[in-house]
Amino acid sequence: MPDIVARLECIESLVTATTLRQLSRIIAAVLAMTGRVTMLGISRWAGEGGSYRTVQRFFYTVVPWATLFWAFFRQHLYRPDDVYIMVGDEVVVSKAGHHTHGLDRFFAGVFGRVIPGLAFFSLALVNTKKRRSSQLRIEQVVRSEEEKAANRAKTVAKQTPKPAEPRKPGRPKGSKNKAATEITLSPELLRIQAMLEAQLKLMGKLIPLTYLALDGHFGNRFALHMVQQCKLHLISKLRSDSALYLPYTGPYKGRGPHRKYGDKLDYQNLPVEYLKQTTVDGQIETRMYHIRCLHREFSQPLNVVVILKTHLQTQAYAHVTLFSSDLTLAYDKLVDYYCLRFQIEFNFRDAKQYWGLEDFMNVSETAVTNAANLSLFMVNFSQGLLRNLHDTDPDCSVLDLKAHYRGAKYVTETIKMLPEKPEPVLLARIFSKLAALGRIHVAQPTPNSP
Repeated sequence: MPDIVARLECIESLVTATTLRQLSRIIAAVLAMTGRVTMLGISRWAGEGGSYRTVQRFFYTVVPWATLFWAFFRQHLYRPDDVYIMVGDEVVVSKAGHHTHGLDRFFAGVFGRVIPGLAFFSLALVNTKKRRSSQLRIEQVVRSEEEKAANRAKTVAKQTPKPAEPRKPGRPKGSKNKAATEITLSPELLRIQAMLEAQLKLMGKLIPLTYLALDGHFGNRFALHMVQQCKLHLISKLRSDSALYLPYTGPYKGRGPHRKYGDKLDYQNLPVEYLKQTTVDGQIETRMYHIRCLHREFSQPLNVVVILKTHLQTQAYAHVTLFSSDLTLAYDKLVDYYCLRFQIEFNFRDAKQYWGLEDFMNVSETAVTNAANLSLFMVNFSQGLLRNLHDTDPDCSVLDLKAHYRGAKYVTETIKMLPEKPEPVLLARIFSKLAALGRIHVAQPTPNSP
């Protein structure tokens, strides 16, 4: 408990003393508890001063979570000498009922289909050296009625076959040229842009950020325009059937506009001069091509890396097309930064598995916001605890950390029942014995351990 209070000193000026005291007791309970992380479960493990009403008051208190995330990261997780990139992704939590705030139907990649639940969009910083992701901001995705109606109309339009209508050759009468730079952002991108701008303003100039990595859902010109408005470069993935063209380098014909698009890329027969790396693993050959390409929907050239995998025996092939708006980014960095985007998925996994992102049963807007943010805040908090433990115990995991605090809880409650407090040496042995009961990895003995 003293260790928890000491680590929360960096946020004591951001919340009231009551909220800070409630948060410290809740964190201690979540670290030690087993079973589902609900308000009732937390109150059972919080002990004295952590009744159900106390836990309930905290969950119905408006907490400035984004400021808390940033203050904790800056104090306990930030490494000034390392390079960071920002990543973003959406996490879907399955929920039932009818009264939960923001309840809707969202596509969940884990299930591979649309499910009823809640969706949260999160921004995180990834340390490119340590390859660890730290949460910065999470907000619930609440669709407006207009957005829901537009999505339903789009789904119906895709499912309804259109009759083949004969069209006259040439350009339709009355059509006008449309500038590729005139882009209207969707409500989804406007939400993300507001989050991104608020986070960059909160961070100031402490961390020089250049790239935002997003998944293939944002591999389009609208997302690129949104990211560039925030003065960042986008790293994402294009559709596998994207039509890419080499810049035209031939002679000018002497009349009309200069030709812009050259040969169309054939992913199965890419030019050899763009080949950067070839590796063979068993029967799978992997080739990486680095090309500066043009896309008819993008108003600027793209820095593209095509990863082509071929089965040497059957000659079956598949490819992935990564791109960035930064034309100077090296191909290996582009691939590595996009791979680092997946680190945020590990944060979501830990939040669901250990810290209650899938367990909470709150229904009001404030309570749902606090429950989701608390689970992601625990991901950062556990990283801060493990960072110190790894100096002496490099194999320590989240389960080992929870076993450590559960053992401390058992020892504390047992000592309260004894008529006399044991000697410090005996107390240390009792603690080390109980803390090791639920560990996955054997604790490494310290030089000063009894």
